[in-house]
Amino acid sequence: MLSRRIFTVSLIAGLAAPYVSRASAQAFDDIRTSAREMDQLHSIQIQLGDEPVLEEAFRGPGLDRPANIKSCSKSVVALLLGTAIDSGEIAGVEARLGDVAPDIIPSDATAGVADITMEDLVTLRAGLEGTSGPNYGAWVNSSDWLAYALRRPMIAQPGTRMIYSTGTTHILGAALTAASGESLLALARDRLGSKLGFQVPPWTRDPQGYYLGGNEMALTPRAMLAIARLIRDNGRSDGAQVIPADWVDASLVRRTRSPFSGLGYGYGWFLSESGYVVARGYGGQLIAAHPERRLAIAITSDPTRPAYSRGYFGDLMQLLEGPVLSVSRES
Repeated sequence: MLSRRIFTVSLIAGLAAPYVSRASAQAFDDIRTSAREMDQLHSIQIQLGDEPVLEEAFRGPGLDRPANIKSCSKSVVALLLGTAIDSGEIAGVEARLGDVAPDIIPSDATAGVADITMEDLVTLRAGLEGTSGPNYGAWVNSSDWLAYALRRPMIAQPGTRMIYSTGTTHILGAALTAASGESLLALARDRLGSKLGFQVPPWTRDPQGYYLGGNEMALTPRAMLAIARLIRDNGRSDGAQVIPADWVDASLVRRTRSPFSGLGYGYGWFLSESGYVVARGYGGQLIAAHPERRLAIAITSDPTRPAYSRGYFGDLMQLLEGPVLSVSRES
């Protein structure tokens, strides 16, 4: 049976938007039941067009309190890069690290890091050995996170293959700070939070004071949904162009492919064959949009448990690409 809140949301959707039928409302309640049975899942919100069709917090802090979005932070940093290019603070995606932020490069950095481009960083194709996975602990326990990341050996030609690494996005975040003169926190607040109507609390900083670019950012699930709508709506929110449309378009072009999930990867966003655009964070944090089907989705999960591509994350994607996509097709 539909809960009172979900029934009300579905009924309003059915009255206000003709493409949401009563049958679809029941189907979304079935999706809610499936989501509830995932013991790792904390909250799920699904918006179809202008109307929420499902919003529920089964566990965790709820929809209005901050949750650690983990590596969904990488996708947020990618959006901020788009604003920096649009404002002229960074010349473009081909701008070299050595030109954008020479002061963050240590004197003993790996040869060639100055030539790494912003595009190499935002697509995780910097070529440097990764600092994620088994290397993450040593990296965050180092005395200088930027220097550590920029001293990693070059294991691939920059611009070629994806090497998943939070250190790479941290370098990008520091480059944004150097180019704009503002901290990553200030950029996130000014260029996203204030325009979309949500708060961005401070998060982890490295020993030199740079906010961690690519992990540990905290947002409410409702703020995550606002970002999902922003991507779905080509960078627009309430009639205002928050992120340049051409940046969103460029972000949704496959530049590489994840060696773990097989998903495509653009400018900071994973791309599925079915048309989903996805920010993915450890544990099963998810910001997703399907522009063609007018879907915006936010999911939070237990941040202490892994979510492998052939495990819980795979289950979430099956939910989105199966029942959710099917209902949106029929609505």
